[in-house]
Amino acid sequence: MNTDTDDDWSLVVPLKPLALAKSRLAAAAGARLRPRLALAFAEDTVDAVLNCARVRDVVVVTDDPAAGAALAALGARVVPDLPAEGLNAALAHGVRAVRAGRPHARVAALNADLPALRSAELTRVLDAARNFPRAFLADAAEIGTTFLSAGPGVELEPAFGGASRLRHLSSGAVEIRLAGVDSVRRDVDTGADLEEARALGLGPRTAARWLPVAG
Repeated sequence: MNTDTDDDWSLVVPLKPLALAKSRLAAAAGARLRPRLALAFAEDTVDAVLNCARVRDVVVVTDDPAAGAALAALGARVVPDLPAEGLNAALAHGVRAVRAGRPHARVAALNADLPALRSAELTRVLDAARNFPRAFLADAAEIGTTFLSAGPGVELEPAFGGASRLRHLSSGAVEIRLAGVDSVRRDVDTGADLEEARALGLGPRTAARWLPVAG
């Protein structure tokens, strides 16, 4: 994490209460492991972000006390989801928390379920995003979105959920098209997604919880 210049990025990572997170993963992981995996995904994601050369800080928006404590221990700033009106409202709230102290901050939203995330790949995405007022990266299926950015003085205008790639395109955000950033695109909702993330190389916390089960 770099804290030397105000021109670096602040990333906002939203996280549902663990009891509700990753419901589609229950078929592969079971009811007991599912929330523990959701936390491991978030921990591996936030850890990789904090080790990215372009990142100044990370704001996690969550109402889950256990997740908040674990992510704060990694170095994230945790803010409660005061709007309690869904994902996009939580992201807008996180951006406001960042810009309350740094009004001209570069900000980006990032999914919390990127357990194979590589800091170097995120660096490439952030460097590309600097060239546009707003930019986004589609998920591996090219239907959703894993990353959305806004430069200084620009509103984020998040439209995550479902077929968000088209919504972000329609809103004027520029789609980042880069090869070799698969770890930033591989979000995990299902067991099949998790196996694809495993092929990329899982972060240590996810690997510790999933590999003994998956074999």
